[in-house]
Amino acid sequence: MRTIRRGGEHEAEVRRSRFICALRRVGDEDAARAFIAERRRLHWNAAHNCTAYVLGPDGAVQRSSDDGEPSGTAGVPMLEVLRQRGLTDTVAVVTRYFGGVKLGAGGLVRAYGGAVAAAVDAVGVLERRVLPVVAVTADYHHAGRLESALRGSAHTVRDVRYGTGVEIDVALADPDLAGFAAWIAEATGGAAACEQRGTTTVETAPDA
Repeated sequence: MRTIRRGGEHEAEVRRSRFICALRRVGDEDAARAFIAERRRLHWNAAHNCTAYVLGPDGAVQRSSDDGEPSGTAGVPMLEVLRQRGLTDTVAVVTRYFGGVKLGAGGLVRAYGGAVAAAVDAVGVLERRVLPVVAVTADYHHAGRLESALRGSAHTVRDVRYGTGVEIDVALADPDLAGFAAWIAEATGGAAACEQRGTTTVETAPDA
């Protein structure tokens, strides 16, 4: 799944109507509803404040509202853009100030969907990846070289603890635990041990 890089706002004009799309990252439905309420208070005099959001690690929670526009012409196309982009934990509110020209059902679908798509393009997206976290243990004789090798690799050192030896928590750059263990064994002459300690979610630019 993906999420937006940051919150933001984008405005477009379609046949004299203003369409203002505001996006925000949210973690649950309460936060999504609070943002929707905030936008409706801000634009209380607008003709419509239509909404859509997707939540959860697999995007399972999906809601939309046409807010008085003809059924299926606003919230649904907004939601469809979020789904097509693979976004989650994202809420979109499109505010319409009516300009006096009716757009018709097709025009509304294009305007509301287009407003969300343009806003997503403007704020950017991040890829979410679930990576294994591994604890690497070694004695002090190998600790310096081990830590240096890890920090110079594509993996992320999350924590270093010193006791009878050194223990380093590492978020792997890819889920190949066996390959990582083999690399560690080669780097330390077999003097280090690896143990998986759960997972972590990281956000990176797409195709990074």
